[in-house]
Amino acid sequence: MKQLKAGFLLLLLCLPGVGSGYPLDGYKESGIRRVEGARLAVEGVITGTRQPPGALKPLAEVDLRLLDHRDLDLPPADPAFTAQIVRLLGGEADRYGVAVLDLSDPAQPRYAEHRGEVRQNVGSVGKLVVGLAIFQALADTWPDDSDRRTRILRETVVSADSFIRTDHHKVRLFDVENRKLVKRPLQEGDQGTLWEYLDWMLSASSNAAASMCMREAMLLRHYGKDYPPPQAEIERFFNETPKQELTGLFVSTFFEPVTRNGLDLEQLRQGSFFTNTGKRRVPGGGNSYGTARELMKYLLRMEQGRLVDIYSSRQIKRLLYMTEWRIRYASSPALRDSAVYFKSGSLYKCKQEPDFKCGKYMGNVRNYMNSVAIVETDSDGRQLDYMVTLISNVLRKNSAVEHQTLATRIHRLIEKEHPVQAAAPAAPVETVDSAAAVVPVDEPTETTDTGDSQ
Repeated sequence: MKQLKAGFLLLLLCLPGVGSGYPLDGYKESGIRRVEGARLAVEGVITGTRQPPGALKPLAEVDLRLLDHRDLDLPPADPAFTAQIVRLLGGEADRYGVAVLDLSDPAQPRYAEHRGEVRQNVGSVGKLVVGLAIFQALADTWPDDSDRRTRILRETVVSADSFIRTDHHKVRLFDVENRKLVKRPLQEGDQGTLWEYLDWMLSASSNAAASMCMREAMLLRHYGKDYPPPQAEIERFFNETPKQELTGLFVSTFFEPVTRNGLDLEQLRQGSFFTNTGKRRVPGGGNSYGTARELMKYLLRMEQGRLVDIYSSRQIKRLLYMTEWRIRYASSPALRDSAVYFKSGSLYKCKQEPDFKCGKYMGNVRNYMNSVAIVETDSDGRQLDYMVTLISNVLRKNSAVEHQTLATRIHRLIEKEHPVQAAAPAAPVETVDSAAAVVPVDEPTETTDTGDSQ
């Protein structure tokens, strides 16, 4: 590992078809070069995805919205609101765990919860815990120096090693200087900053990047202010440290931040690496799981600046901001004008069954689909702010489509709960001689979006 040098060719990683995070004008601050590539695509400079209006917020507007409500805890579930949400789930409501927190009026929050305590493996949603672990380690090492933390994120170069094995996801390799794009799986030796690996983990949901982030979190915890160590020292450390000690370091790195930030380790836990080689090199701490309720607490504390501190919460939220393809829950057309902060994960398994054809996200043994989303809508004369956490195991159906459909239904329900306020009647216009003057009238204009959608 080394510090970033001028002229270094950095590879940008992004899984095609997966939503990517961080505001498009954030390259100057973060150095995340994937973001610069996405911005150039939006501006038409290079070929790429056109973004919906909700993905075009500038960095300054992608911020924490509950800093003035830091004492707010998750309220008791509202029976009427919960009944409305359950009706949206239809006849397979018992296959869902869902929580919805409507903060459109933060002085009067409404909370709905259905089977919020049900645990299941939440797949890539567990990468939220990895992000928390890195920011906790940074804060513990430099508690009063956020500028130093930013430099570590921006300037530390991470070289992919055997921890990435194996991840089949293709990655986006973007050469900023020459504005050229190649897509292939992440390979050993590929380099990026720590901030970029976090972005790749949470935006493209790369398992390879996630395991590298887990490696870095453990190194941060172990070496403290001597982080980052040289690559040779990293290899020595993981090769020579007894497995039992590595497991102990894993537990302190990924379990303690959960409990220290007011979350229940029995309801939210990432118990192992995301790659097979990572699991072999570092024995983890048991199973991985989450619940809709605990994931909601995570989002609420983040929005309040209570995940580690305000700096850390803000950076995690920005990493979750979707600025490329929207998928699954977040792909609902109803959310195109909304800013969406999102993470999803899936696990499915099939067996032979008459008259059933296995497909992606359509398992008949298990069909886990998990989503967390913050939706911010500032349009049509109203402001909507709400959070949704959702786990499901609906067999034999395309769970990605099911989540997209549910997203539309929930958004329409929230809109109905907060109708647009009627505008005050316009003042009467004084009658004048039509030969002397014409009073212009503004006509409503309908626009048609021609951007990419999913």
